[in-house]
Amino acid sequence: MKSQPTWRKSSRSDDGNCVEVAHTHEPVLVRDSKNTAGPVLRFAPEQWHTFMDGIRLGGFESPTAME
Repeated sequence: MKSQPTWRKSSRSDDGNCVEVAHTHEPVLVRDSKNTAGPVLRFAPEQWHTFMDGIRLGGFESPTAME
């Protein structure tokens, strides 16, 4: 029997605009917190770490900055 992943939401998330992440052995799972029964994205740990490093280094614009 497989155990269910433990999902967590960022403490910086606002009202409804966030995702949840579950770190498993492999892969890293990502889902919409408003639709927990919906699709789940799967990333290799290396891909997820590269993405998170890009966020930390300011490599992405905020959606409000693009308006």
